[in-house]
Amino acid sequence: MYRSIVKRLVDVGLSVVGVTVLSPALVVLVVAIKLDSEGPVLFKQVRIGIHKSKFNILKFRTMRIDTPKDIPTHLLVNPEQYITRVGKFMRATSLDELPQIINILKGDMSIVGPRPALWNQDDLVAERDKYGANDVRPGLTGWAQINGRDELTIEVKSKFDGEYIERQSFLFDMKCILGTFVSVVRRKGVVEGGTGNLSKKRIS
Repeated sequence: MYRSIVKRLVDVGLSVVGVTVLSPALVVLVVAIKLDSEGPVLFKQVRIGIHKSKFNILKFRTMRIDTPKDIPTHLLVNPEQYITRVGKFMRATSLDELPQIINILKGDMSIVGPRPALWNQDDLVAERDKYGANDVRPGLTGWAQINGRDELTIEVKSKFDGEYIERQSFLFDMKCILGTFVSVVRRKGVVEGGTGNLSKKRIS
């Protein structure tokens, strides 16, 4: 019942509340982006959705318009050179993800779920297949995001996604949402230009 009906109702309800409460902050961010650099306010990118369907994810633009397209940030050579001043702040605080409330209202995403892979991240999609993590709506945040985020390897991240699928419930979703706020405040797990660093630290 929760996974098929209630979760969707919670997504829509919280998203509507979120847009209403955050509207002043959204306006400020829009103005800051336009004043800081040339280009559109929103950034669209093709991502993998439920059952491996494709959709356009929305984000506030945090990088210059000459940034190479469809390449994960950690694969760019010196990614810092492409990130704008306002963008650096938004990425550190995850404010760039707020436009995904629109994706949630449209039904492309859920508030909590595996973060949507890029359309060309075949290794991540294949690894998630082992855990059934491609058969649910991707999330604005998720269990993997509060357990390491950018620091996790694809294998470890996918295991966390699989664990979420097994434990998915209203209370577990609330735990992920609260954990996300804590992670954002601590700026935990954000690694520009690298991925899998948590595992490397454990090994070294």
